[in-house]
Amino acid sequence: MNEKPIIQARDLKKYYSIKEGLFFKRTSTLKALDGASFSIKPGETFSVVGESGCGKSTLARLITMIERPTFGDFEVDGINAVTSDPAAMKALRERVQIVFQDPYGSLNPRKKVGAILEEPLLINTGLNAEERREKALAIMDKVGLRREQYSRYPHMFSGGQRQRIAVARALMLNPSLVVADEPVSALDVSVQAQVLNLFMDLQDEMNLAYLFISHDLSVVRLISDHVMVMYLGRPVEQGEKAVIFENPVHPYTRALLAATPHVDRKDRTQRILLTGEIPSPLNPPPGCTFHKRCIHMTNICKEAVPEFRSVGGRMVTCHHAEKFC
Repeated sequence: MNEKPIIQARDLKKYYSIKEGLFFKRTSTLKALDGASFSIKPGETFSVVGESGCGKSTLARLITMIERPTFGDFEVDGINAVTSDPAAMKALRERVQIVFQDPYGSLNPRKKVGAILEEPLLINTGLNAEERREKALAIMDKVGLRREQYSRYPHMFSGGQRQRIAVARALMLNPSLVVADEPVSALDVSVQAQVLNLFMDLQDEMNLAYLFISHDLSVVRLISDHVMVMYLGRPVEQGEKAVIFENPVHPYTRALLAATPHVDRKDRTQRILLTGEIPSPLNPPPGCTFHKRCIHMTNICKEAVPEFRSVGGRMVTCHHAEKFC
């Protein structure tokens, strides 16, 4: 059965006005996100990868409706999340929940686990105290927390256990989509595997969709169905996981994958060294924003912005993408 997308995003852009100069007389435009389009169906994981500052977390804030896009729009369960009235927006926010990166900073240290889990129900539902408690305990069971931990404070838990609490909180309102913003990057490697397995088990059990944000390509390869690689606010390559990982065509994607460590020698590729610094998003270079760091750069890369086009079964922004297929 061809299921309808939970999220349908169209050319999402987020610009900020930045005051610069003496007495802040000059205003510049920061293009934090500059044109992202994608869809996510139930049970799918759509991953967004790229270096720090590429726009991943900006996209997360838009999809969770913390901020509004400057241009473009998106739908949640077929309802426009940009133009809807406040009552509809409140209902949509219940359908999209987020798990933050830092398991230590995302939980209120003054509240017990039970109160943290019940808070979304207290705000958004009419359940009584006993019903809220039973639902919180049921979710704790799902994420591998013991019921006697209901009355403990966050400081009494390890990092992995705290992230399980954060996942449980995100599930309290039965969302369609969970946005996971670097959910395992602050955890030990051994704990990362446990939390990732939890994400995948919950997805199978509840048919959840994930917007998974990460800079770790080994994690993305494990958990994803579709991947979008971003650079300086723009998607540069987007497609199914197998297509992106087995035959990347954008030079930036190729460099990221070549830098990923592999235990098996046969999986290793020659490392591609990126020269230079990431340009300032306040003053991006003309043409292709990657051209100053690209070893395949030609004159057209300096002059013309590449279109986001279909090449070899994926979407890519590169003038010379065909040479890598």
